[in-house]
Amino acid sequence: MPASPSTARAINDRLALRLLQQEGPLTAGQLKQLTGLSRPTVADLVERLTEAGLVAVVGESGEQRRGPNARLYGIVADRAHLAALDVRTEGVAVLVADLLGGVLAEASVPIGGDTGTGPAVEQAVALVERTAKEAGAAPLHTVGIGAPGLIDPATGELRDSSGLPEWHRRLVTAFHERLPARVIVENETNLAAVAEQREGAARDRDTFVLLWLGLGTGAAVVLDGALRRGASGGTGEIGFLPVPGTRTLPSATDCEGGFHSLAGSGAIIRLAGEHGLFTVATGGEPQAAALVRRAVEAVTGGGTTARTATSPPSEAGPEQARRFLDALADRLAIGAASLAAILDPGCVVLGGEVGQSGGTVLAGLVEARLARMSPLVTEVRPGVLGGGAVLRGALLTARDGAQDELFAPPER
Repeated sequence: MPASPSTARAINDRLALRLLQQEGPLTAGQLKQLTGLSRPTVADLVERLTEAGLVAVVGESGEQRRGPNARLYGIVADRAHLAALDVRTEGVAVLVADLLGGVLAEASVPIGGDTGTGPAVEQAVALVERTAKEAGAAPLHTVGIGAPGLIDPATGELRDSSGLPEWHRRLVTAFHERLPARVIVENETNLAAVAEQREGAARDRDTFVLLWLGLGTGAAVVLDGALRRGASGGTGEIGFLPVPGTRTLPSATDCEGGFHSLAGSGAIIRLAGEHGLFTVATGGEPQAAALVRRAVEAVTGGGTTARTATSPPSEAGPEQARRFLDALADRLAIGAASLAAILDPGCVVLGGEVGQSGGTVLAGLVEARLARMSPLVTEVRPGVLGGGAVLRGALLTARDGAQDELFAPPER
């Protein structure tokens, strides 16, 4: 059934906008070539998009060319402004950007564990409001939030989650009340997977699992290009996975005794200490990630482990570092093998700060163990975006949401 004229115009407009987003400013002639549309049709859609304030002339193509055919058209980046948040137990980081994802400002605020719910929420909301105002980006159109815990797939709201601060859940409601913006909430690990697929280690993969290794553990599942969340939003809650090597079993309210007890940051720090590795993290790098990075440097000759006041008299050398990485790979392979056995993703990305610090050395060790444990061929790659993947994924999600709304055809 042929499309109506209005539907055809909407399809053409969306196509042109996506091309302008992906390729940058284009002339009418380039739009004609890329879309396959006729010259009059391209001229009409450019006029429509210009009148709607979505497209503007941003320059000319070539110094020798003049006239309408030489005009470069680009998306009006300040047509809408976005914010992305990475909400963690110890604080909030925010990034403010334009409609094309160009970063205008970044800021963060620590929130101590003894901070009350009300003051914590106020600090976080005020940070976003202040950063947007200072960047000249107020009011915001869309806010993307990455947070730990379960996201209700029906409402998009954070569910009550044990072990997480109360202010996390209150924060979403506060944004709805305080900001005249669309608010999109997603699990932090899922957002990290979005970022690694779009801009990082999984750009060539439609199916993969991201194993998040940060303060806690988590997994994000992408199958056939789609993020899978599960019936209750709990797909990938691998911290609760019962595993060998722990002293107890996890419960519905506590993941202690599950995979978290093997691969959470606290467990990694203790494991490093057992192998004589100690360090003090600097520059905001988490201690577990710093330990893994220094161990990799020790075994590859790229550096040595740092001694601290609590270090043993003799500094840990390459052999101790190798044994630590082997032991860590043994632990990570248990979680990765469980995911591979159920999902057969073909690729596991070690994400978060620890995955990035371990690089190809740790990924290679885990992959070798998987090859011995499972008949399913599974490639293991290090994430390239580290802890910043959550913030980047939140921005990509906010950008997609804003563009879907703004690029939609007007209701008739």
